[in-house]
Amino acid sequence: MQSIKQTNLYGEVLKEMNYKFGNVFIFDGFVISEINEGVSFSWEAHAKPIVKDVTDFTECDGSNLVYLSHRIYSYSVVPTDWLKFFKNSFSLKGYGVIAYNGVSFVNTVIENLFFKKKIRRFTNIETAIDWAKSFELVEVEDK
Repeated sequence: MQSIKQTNLYGEVLKEMNYKFGNVFIFDGFVISEINEGVSFSWEAHAKPIVKDVTDFTECDGSNLVYLSHRIYSYSVVPTDWLKFFKNSFSLKGYGVIAYNGVSFVNTVIENLFFKKKIRRFTNIETAIDWAKSFELVEVEDK
């Protein structure tokens, strides 16, 4: 369980954003967050500033980005706050969680009740990044 900063992946980071509650790394096509121990991650205090900074940097609404939550620390997410994310017209191409313990995986089951797409779960960062890099949006044509 190493931070992105301690891996060879760090060389691919386009922008690093540091907050009191954690760090966010923007790559080409995906974003990785590492939230600090004990944080109760909410829309107003945490997600909203991240979304603003990422959308400002990437100049998009997130619909072409995959978000990876790299859960190297134990923290909680307010799952109903996903509704606020979507209410503000934001979107994601995909959402993955990299967890190293069972508690984090149980939390994703609850989050998935409020997230509009399926949350992918991973046990290592390399597999998650491979998925994010190869993720393709399937478009359905109207007839």
